[in-house]
Amino acid sequence: MSPTSSQSPSSQGVDIADPAPDGSAAEREHLAWLLTVCGGLGLAAALILTVEKIALLADPSYRPSCSINPVISCGSIMTSWQAELFGFPNPLLGIAGFSVLATTGVVLLAGAVPTGWYWDAVFIGLTAAVVFVHWLIFQSLYRIGALCPYCTLVWLVTVLAWWYCLLQRETADPARPGRWRPLLRRHHAVPPTMWVLTVLALITEAFWPYWRTLL
Repeated sequence: MSPTSSQSPSSQGVDIADPAPDGSAAEREHLAWLLTVCGGLGLAAALILTVEKIALLADPSYRPSCSINPVISCGSIMTSWQAELFGFPNPLLGIAGFSVLATTGVVLLAGAVPTGWYWDAVFIGLTAAVVFVHWLIFQSLYRIGALCPYCTLVWLVTVLAWWYCLLQRETADPARPGRWRPLLRRHHAVPPTMWVLTVLALITEAFWPYWRTLL
C-alpha cells in the first residue's frame, strides 16, 4: 500500500464538517426538534396568513377567520402598509424562512451535520427576523392597534428559534469562554419566559381599555 493511500479525507482536500454549533448529542437533538417544531408552526401560520391575504385581495369585503373583535383583528393588520413593508405580503418571507428552519431541523434529526457557514447564515437570518418581529410588535401595538393570533405565533417561534440557536453557539463552541455555560444551560428558559411575560404585559397595557370592558 502506498503512503498516499492512507491519507485522511481532510488531507486530500475534502472538507469534513464539524457540528456547528457543536455540543453534546442530546443538545443537538433538542435543538433539532425545536427548529423542526418552530419552523413547522411558523410555516403553517405563514401559509394561513397568505391564504387569508389572497382571499382579502380577491374580495375586499372578506372577513379573515382571525378577525374576532376590535382588538384581535387580522383584517386591520393585513390592510396596513406595514403588512407589505418590502412591497409584497410579509407572510411570503415567513414561508421562505420557516421552510429553511424546518428543513434544518429535519436534516439534523436525520443525522446530517451542516457546515459552519450554513449555521452562520441561519443565525444571521434569525437575527434579522427577530429585529423585524420586534418592529412588527411595535407597529401592531402602537400604530395599527390590533393583534393577529397567527402573527403572535410567528413572533414566539422566531424568538425561541433565535434564542436557542444563540444559546447553542455560546455554550457549545470550544473557542468561546466557558464560564457562563453552566449558568446558561441551567437557566436557559428564563430569557424567553421573561420575553413572553413582557410582551403579554405590553399587550395588556396597550389594549387595556378594551380588555376592561370584558371584565
